[in-house]
Amino acid sequence: MKKVIVLLLVFAAFTVKAQSSLWHPQAWPVLKRYDQQHLTRIALPLGGIGTGTVSLGGRGQLQDWEIMNRPAKGYSTVLTGNTAPFFAIHVLETKKTKALLGPLESHEYQHMEGRPVDHHGLPRFANASFETAYPFGQVNLSDATMPVSVRIKGFNPLVPTDADASGLPIAVLTYEVTNTGNQPITVSVCGSMHNFIGRDGSKNHKSWKGELEPQGAKQNRNQFRQENGLTGIYMYSDGVDKADAAWGTVALTTAESQGVSYRTSSVTNAWENALLDFWDDFSDDGKLTEKTTPADEDPMASLAVQKTIGPNQTQAFTFFLTWHFPNRFGWSKERVGNYYTTQYNDAWAVADKTVPLLPKLEQKTLQFVNALVQSSYPDEVKEAALFNTSTLRSQTVFRTEDGRMFGWEGIMDDVGSCQGSCTHVWNYEQATPFLFGNLAKTMRDVEFNYAMDDTGLMSFRVGLPLKKGFGGGVAAADGQMGTIMKFYRDWQLSGDTDFLRRYWPQVKQALAFAWVPGGWDANRDGVMEGAQHNTMDVEYFGPNPQMQLWYLGALKAASAMATAMNDRSFAQTCDQIFQKGSTWTDANLFNGDYYEQQVISPAGHLIAKGTFSGFNKVEQNDPAYQLAKGCLVDQLVGQFMAHVCGLGYLVNPDHIKTTLKSILKYNYRASMTDHFNNMRSYALGDEASLLMASWPKGRPKVPFPYFSEVMTGFEYTAAIGMLYENQTEPGLLCIRNIRNRFDGSKRNPFDEAECGHHYARAMVSWATTLALSGFQYSGVSQVMQFNGQEGTYFWSNGYAWGTCTKTKQANKLQVTLTVLQGQLPLKSLEIGDKRLVARSLKEGESFAGTLNYLSNK
Repeated sequence: MKKVIVLLLVFAAFTVKAQSSLWHPQAWPVLKRYDQQHLTRIALPLGGIGTGTVSLGGRGQLQDWEIMNRPAKGYSTVLTGNTAPFFAIHVLETKKTKALLGPLESHEYQHMEGRPVDHHGLPRFANASFETAYPFGQVNLSDATMPVSVRIKGFNPLVPTDADASGLPIAVLTYEVTNTGNQPITVSVCGSMHNFIGRDGSKNHKSWKGELEPQGAKQNRNQFRQENGLTGIYMYSDGVDKADAAWGTVALTTAESQGVSYRTSSVTNAWENALLDFWDDFSDDGKLTEKTTPADEDPMASLAVQKTIGPNQTQAFTFFLTWHFPNRFGWSKERVGNYYTTQYNDAWAVADKTVPLLPKLEQKTLQFVNALVQSSYPDEVKEAALFNTSTLRSQTVFRTEDGRMFGWEGIMDDVGSCQGSCTHVWNYEQATPFLFGNLAKTMRDVEFNYAMDDTGLMSFRVGLPLKKGFGGGVAAADGQMGTIMKFYRDWQLSGDTDFLRRYWPQVKQALAFAWVPGGWDANRDGVMEGAQHNTMDVEYFGPNPQMQLWYLGALKAASAMATAMNDRSFAQTCDQIFQKGSTWTDANLFNGDYYEQQVISPAGHLIAKGTFSGFNKVEQNDPAYQLAKGCLVDQLVGQFMAHVCGLGYLVNPDHIKTTLKSILKYNYRASMTDHFNNMRSYALGDEASLLMASWPKGRPKVPFPYFSEVMTGFEYTAAIGMLYENQTEPGLLCIRNIRNRFDGSKRNPFDEAECGHHYARAMVSWATTLALSGFQYSGVSQVMQFNGQEGTYFWSNGYAWGTCTKTKQANKLQVTLTVLQGQLPLKSLEIGDKRLVARSLKEGESFAGTLNYLSNK
């Protein structure tokens, strides 16, 4: 990748001046459209993996400025809404100026203090709509009083397998202005923002009212620059502590060379006069007059471009917002830094290096999105899979200076939620390994090299900075077993047996930890017992399907890895334990409808150190917070993961199918109107959902805490299980219900929350594509598999991606496999139960073959 970037930069040095002003975004695909009644909650994150983001709102606003190493939902960079960053348009011939924003909703009008929302006092366009196929967002604006219509286009490159190209600290914003009249007009588009370096949305000092307010900007300065075909404002600070997480630089630039005007400051902002002075200046002739002396500690900068647009013609005004904030602390008191800031000196350098690459990066992003959007997957599957990849670019995820990827479980409005790349949450997500395999491998490195101690105990939360065995000192049963399955998956996808060889002793030890005295399976009978801390944030006592199937999956994965490592004795041990455990599970936990828990009191039993969190502070003779005879929404999560990994069935397949039907029967609610929930509500009113648990055979007095909730990651897991078992319509119904709840009016389509925004578990949704296509790939055996269903299906193994098209012709099935990015080692292609001898493919190459027609298997 570095060689490619160097070559492109060399080429760009000769062409950027000629090309950059001519480059405009291409036509973008649209997967989902939102009308004016469904815009309020939309906020599409614009930013790269581990860089932070600013979000493009459904009406064109820039909101949630989360570029300074922390969450900042609702933060607009300043204390008063009318001076938040915004773009405006001026038409010279009509002397008309408006903010490039859609209308406010009626419920936003009322506010006793008079300032209900950002930009409340600015003239707006009367009509707005939003179109998207993530990471592309488009806002359409029109107004009968304006001689123009405007399309706002915002994106940040997203190229699977290329984490660097997908990790750029930039928001690309293009305002496509169409002259709807029959005479030429002169149009100016202007972006304005205060230099808010030092303000990150946190609250750490008291105002004159005695209330906590964001820390102040200090000696912030704006500088006008013209370099290498870029023109714009460079924002820096001479007063903010350079060791602070909120210290850094920002740049607002354009590649236009003609018609540019600017201001690096305004008047003093007493009584909002900075905005008034700007508005009067811009509204006069669409050109800006420079203010040479900074008036405030956070001076307001403006950058405008003016063009003439012919009748019924369209002109594009493109701006680049870049940032550079090097001091990330994560969940540590010590600085861990940011990978992206090691690639650039400052925010101007980001623009200087990135803008010349944007045509190529946009094309690769379009190639990815088009390949998925044009696939034969149902729209709800495309939406669930694609829109949740936005979590990888939220503040949920960051990369330390060494390039390793870490994650919170999610983020609250202004703090991270649940630190430590939590194993029992991150076990679920599938977007990272199938789109960015090398990033997934860094997470495996952290789990097995740093979260695990010398006894094999893997803390389900890892500490920072990295130290061996540094975490909470508690192992989650599901978390630890799941990491073994994830390691197997990532080994298979990569085909990197050196990766397995390097970590095999730790993987082996992680499984063996289950067999320590007082542990989860001390007698090695294949049955999970003991104190099983898990993703419900409590301990289960006694065998239960959730932990049991994770364990069976880990045993099966470990056996395969042991065989590859020529560790026959360990493979045999795993096989024997697996067979006993599988048989026992069907015989003792399956109740005819689903799998249930056998509660065993921990009183009098040895409990291994590190397996008990202490959360269950109750009389242990009758432990609270259990599942007992309940029907758990994700009781088959281990089986789901086994299907993803290609490990086959862990228990009786007929029992699996029956259990999934029972989950739909007992846990499905067509409406939440009559549902009692004593905890958090992620579904309300007439919304349809799958409950976390139900008790058709009797509920314990105090079940596990989240029993009455609804959370999308768990719903997806059950729905994907249904898809794997050809229970397609019920599975799609559950997925469709989730996405209907995130409709832009009630919730943000790019933010599936659980314990916080952008919750990592929701990225399990990527596996919807795996289940429907039957996609499997082993880089070890170099075999790729799909089911026999006709159509075109996007695929990705984390290192390459492309499409597979299957077309019936008479009694034959024509198969074409295409690689659009990366290189694919391949010896055979299996469609259903038939096989084609294949060959390895490079980017841009295809392989075609013909099979006797087969049914969808």
